[in-house]
Amino acid sequence: MDKTTKIYIAGHRGLVGSAIWKNLESRGYTNLVGRTHKELDLLDGVAVREFFDKERPEAVVLAAAHVGGIMANFKYRADFIYKNLQIQQNVIGESFRHGVEKLLFLGSTCIYPKEAPQPMNEETLLTSPLEYTNEPYAIAKIAGLKMCESFNIQYGTNYIAVMPTNLYGPNGNFHLENSHVLPAMIRKIHLAKSLHEGNWDGVRKDLYKRPVEGVDGSFTEVEIVEKLAKYGISAGEVKLWGTGTPMREFLWSEDMADASVHVLLNVDARDTQPKDTVEVRNCHINVGTGKEVSIREAAELIVKEIGFQGSIFWDSSKPDGTMRKLTDVGKLNGLGWKHSVEIDEGIHRIYQWYVNS
Repeated sequence: MDKTTKIYIAGHRGLVGSAIWKNLESRGYTNLVGRTHKELDLLDGVAVREFFDKERPEAVVLAAAHVGGIMANFKYRADFIYKNLQIQQNVIGESFRHGVEKLLFLGSTCIYPKEAPQPMNEETLLTSPLEYTNEPYAIAKIAGLKMCESFNIQYGTNYIAVMPTNLYGPNGNFHLENSHVLPAMIRKIHLAKSLHEGNWDGVRKDLYKRPVEGVDGSFTEVEIVEKLAKYGISAGEVKLWGTGTPMREFLWSEDMADASVHVLLNVDARDTQPKDTVEVRNCHINVGTGKEVSIREAAELIVKEIGFQGSIFWDSSKPDGTMRKLTDVGKLNGLGWKHSVEIDEGIHRIYQWYVNS
């Protein structure tokens, strides 16, 4: 793939898509194409086909998805399966119809069974039931990787699926209603500190940037306090879901982008397929660090970084989700890539980005 290859990055404003765009630019790739949601609704099959008719990309990175944390996955199950299946069907389908030379599909390690042996390798897929909370999203992502796998088998295409672990980084989702665990904890603890210190300018600035259920910085102090309390945020105390005991693996988004670009430029579908077998399956690639910390330990790192002097309360009436989700990254390491940012450094970087963005 040369530096003039036309590469369409679906989701180029998102957490991973924006980092992939930046990574490709840093390597000298200049013919990059992106569309915002307002410019191109990936749920609209006609619009997606017209986009491919006009732009004719030679390579595609499918980083666009309907995502959210445990609360959003539990509450909006239909949205998570329907929207992700539609996005994948439209983008992968049009990529095939338009002869795209290479496609990279981004999924999630939530595709693995709830009781999967740890660490989870690619062969664990579909061996036992999924975690109920995010089952619809996981099924959509399994369908996406199986689309890539099946097109490769039947038509000889070069579509590769990568499955990242929990991601965090610049341009992440910090909205309290549907964010993932790490950005949610960062924002909650940041706001609780601001309330505890009486820093109302900081609270209002935060809410102007990211309103909570329509409540922004223009609302009264009483209204803001009431709304934040709904999400477990008060002066001097933060309530977090679950017991804090589940173990999680966190990957810096720019590391994920570097892994994605490494695969896009250096790995072909045939490199991911098992040798000497009639049944070709599990060609996807895990992307992670191979290291884990508990949710409680992650919260303690955030408290230390932010300088929060209050207390953390764990609400055990709320679901924990899967207790462990550690990935086996042996396949990716064998293909020539390893992560570089550890969790403590990543939390420092993301908090600095959050307060300065």
